[in-house]
Amino acid sequence: MALTLMKGSEAIAEAAIRAGARFFFGYPITPQTEIPEYMSARMPEVGGCFLQAESEVAAINMVYGAAGTGARVITSSSSPGVSLKQEGISYCAGAQLPCVILNVMRGGPGLGNIQASQADYFQGVKGGGNGDYHLLTYAPSSVQEAIDIMMFAFEKAEKYRMPVLFLADGIIAQMMEPVEMPEMVEYKVDPEKKPWACTGWKPGDDPAKRGVINSIYIDTKRGVINSIYIDTESLSIHNEHLQAIYKEAKANEQIWENYKTEDAEFIITAFGTVARIAKTAIDELREQGVKVGLFRPISVWPFPYDAMRETICRDQVKGVLDVEVNEGQMLEDVKLGLEGAKPVRFFGHLGSQFPTTDEIKSEILAMKEGK
Repeated sequence: MALTLMKGSEAIAEAAIRAGARFFFGYPITPQTEIPEYMSARMPEVGGCFLQAESEVAAINMVYGAAGTGARVITSSSSPGVSLKQEGISYCAGAQLPCVILNVMRGGPGLGNIQASQADYFQGVKGGGNGDYHLLTYAPSSVQEAIDIMMFAFEKAEKYRMPVLFLADGIIAQMMEPVEMPEMVEYKVDPEKKPWACTGWKPGDDPAKRGVINSIYIDTKRGVINSIYIDTESLSIHNEHLQAIYKEAKANEQIWENYKTEDAEFIITAFGTVARIAKTAIDELREQGVKVGLFRPISVWPFPYDAMRETICRDQVKGVLDVEVNEGQMLEDVKLGLEGAKPVRFFGHLGSQFPTTDEIKSEILAMKEGK
């Protein structure tokens, strides 16, 4: 396939369409406004539905409705907008509705600014809404990687009947890169593969449910999309069922990247765009004879704890530097996974100030010198 120069937002939106998404509900907010803008033009061309909702709250509830029919549906927003969606996201998780949610992270807290950030990590992987639930959460570090993940995101969402979240910092959405776009997936809702979905009344499904409703003869079962279980025993059973699904996802859906870690004496942990900055620092440090590598989680839920331990808990590794654009949110998972096996140092900026290669190199050199 030929490479095409595309802006991140537009490339990710096109990838969603090519993955079979035919419903988009959203609301403009920088730095992801180009996603709904692109969808507004493209969805009608493929027979899909674009709708700018009156708010982020409305958009996520529209996602709930469309996902309940078995359709492939997507929404996007940036940090404050995703905060508004949290109740609806919890509802989607509780009702086991497959969907894709894009969070193009910007600086906070509150309105913050419109520049890139990584400060929504806790919200994305620890659960921003109420209740015990998880989202399959990916943190791409390039436009191409976001495209590639999008092409299997709906399949994973449908396999586990759970929402998928993209944690993409604003740089990925706003920069342009040469990308290779995949072929269009021809997707149609198959009631046989999605028996839980509300796909309409069909004759012959359940003879025991035959009857007359509003003078219409009905010969079918009723699809119910629901997240409310009034009695405690039913809710407990439902939650145990969800936890079994999450356990399966943890076992099968961890994705990560190792970069020059084979002989590394120091390991940098980072995700998203920061990992790309770290790679440049690693290359420059190796030219100076300093053996440094990178461990990058691509799935941040489930977090690849075992792979991280295997990479870092080796005799030659002297220490870990976790680099993020937040107060050290992924740092907690790094420390949790290592269980004190190696010393871990944090370096990061708050808001939207990204670390430079020189800053990362200085931190590694300080660790090497025992400072």
